[in-house]
Amino acid sequence: MTMSAVGEDLAIAACLFHGFSDASRLAIVRHLALGEHRVVELTEHLGLAQSTVSKHLACLRDCGLVESRPQGRASMFSLTHPEATMDLLAAAERLLGLTGDAVALCPNYGLTSTGNSTSAEPKPSHG
Repeated sequence: MTMSAVGEDLAIAACLFHGFSDASRLAIVRHLALGEHRVVELTEHLGLAQSTVSKHLACLRDCGLVESRPQGRASMFSLTHPEATMDLLAAAERLLGLTGDAVALCPNYGLTSTGNSTSAEPKPSHG
C-alpha cells in the first residue's frame, strides 16, 4: 500500500470519527441502538430541539451511519450497521476507561477546550 493510500485511509477514518464527534449525535446513535425511531420520538426522549435532531440525523445519514424509511407521513430512522456501531462505542468506552481523565482534560479536545463538540446545538457544518 502506498503512503498516499494510507493517508487517504486515515483521512476516511477521521471522517468516520468526526461523525461521532458530537455529544448529540452520540446520544442519537445510542438511542437508535434500541430500535428505529421517528424524529419526534428522538426529540422527546433526548430533550433536543426538532431542528437539532433533524440536522444530526442528516449528518449521520450522509455518513452512512443511519438510514430512514417512510412510514406514513413520517420517516423511521435506524442504524445501518447496529452491531458494528455498538462494537465501536463499546471499544471507545473501554479506551476511555483506560485513559481516565486524560481525554476530558485534553487541551485540544477536552471538555474545557474551545474546540469540543459537547454542545447540544449543531455546528454550522455537519461534516
